[in-house]
Formats: sequence, structure tokens, C-alpha cells
Amino acid sequence: MRQETIWNADVAQRYDTPGTGMFAPGTLEPTVDRLAQLAGDGAALEFAIGTGRVAVPLAELGVPVTGIELSVPMVERLRTKADETTIPVIIGDMATTVAPGTYSLVYLVYNTISNLLTQAEQVECFRNAARHLMPGGRFVVELWVPELRRLPPGQTATVWRTDADYIGLDTYDVLHQRVVSHHFRYDETEQAHLGRSPHRYIWPAELDLMGQLAGFELESRHGDWSGAEFTAESRDHVSVYQIPAMP
Repeated sequence: MRQETIWNADVAQRYDTPGTGMFAPGTLEPTVDRLAQLAGDGAALEFAIGTGRVAVPLAELGVPVTGIELSVPMVERLRTKADETTIPVIIGDMATTVAPGTYSLVYLVYNTISNLLTQAEQVECFRNAARHLMPGGRFVVELWVPELRRLPPGQTATVWRTDADYIGLDTYDVLHQRVVSHHFRYDETEQAHLGRSPHRYIWPAELDLMGQLAGFELESRHGDWSGAEFTAESRDHVSVYQIPAMP
């Protein structure tokens, strides 16, 4: 399962769910508000900008946003919402592709860093963020906490969501620190449609070490975009890394 083939035209067409899921106001508005606060008066760069779920409302708040995106179909979907002048996008992967200019904020939301399937690529993603930032700039990563405590001996899968029309489960390969997310969606005919995506899961402490290798310092970590405390029971985190300001 290569990322280029996963994020195809069919997925791009079905990706947006206005008002629900990751597009629900209670999810999206705190994300955009927090990113706008962190960007300040500077410009923002989104790694894996996708269809513009976050970039479009962030730009509407007055933050100049540029994106990097591997999937051409996802960018085509974005272009139905904002033109190239409003939100420029460079086609390429988030670990190595360089966008013009410097930024006060680089951000990577909704677990997307885990789409990079090796530790080396994830470290390069941090380094790529660092090369785009001005002194004092920030790199924000939203990521889930691996649910390995829910795996009893001999079990390799966890079910993390069950709705009337959707079942989500993850299968783990703990030897190689990999997980495959399986998404079963049921339509009005009760037929199931399966989508899958591979990930490399990352512990928060490992993420912090990646930041250190790229010259970042951890500024803050919360359990969500609204600033909830991050605890041992948190299922997700929003981590803010900062490039030290010039002395």
C-alpha cells in the first residue's frame, strides 16, 4: 500500500464530510483557532495539506498558508475551494519537498506524520520542518497515542470506533512498529466498503527525540487543540516544537 495509490481520486472525492467527523465544528474550529494563534503575524506551511480541511479556514482568518501535498487528486479537490494564488501548493512528499520562503509555523495534523512508514523518514520530516522555519518558529504535530495497552497477549487488533454505518479497527505489527487502519463503511444497501491505510506509530518520547535531532525544543503538549491536559490516559496529543530564537 503506497501512499500515492491510497490517496487516489476516489478517496479525494469522498474525503470531505462537511459538518461531521474531522470536519465537525467542535473538531475543526479549535484546530484552526490554535494554529492561527501560533502563526501570529507570520505565514504557515501545512505538510500534507490534502483537500484543505484546515488550510482553507485558516487562510480565511488572514493567515497566509502554503501547502505541500503528495496526492494530485487531493490538491484538485482543494482547488474547488481555493485557487493557487490564495493557497499555493507544491506537489511532493513532506519529508523532502521544499516550499519557497520562510514561515513562523509549520503544522502536520490528524496523525499524518505516521503515514511515513520508517523512522528515518519521520526524522527527515522534522528536519524538513526546521529548514522552513524562521528562528523562534514552531512545528505542530497532532498524533494519536498507540493503544498497545489494549492488546492482551496473542491479540493483534483493536476496535476503536463502532457506528451504525462505520467500523474502525487497527491491526498491529509490534515487531516493526507498524499498524494498518481498516475502515468499514456501510451504505444504504448494507454493502460494506473497505478502506485501509498503513502507518508507523510513534510514542511521544520518540517524537520528542526526533525533534531534538532536528534542533527543536518541546514547547508544549496537550491532549487536544483546546488545551486539555495531556495525561497517561490521553488517546491523542497536540505537540508544539520550537526552533530556538536567535540569541
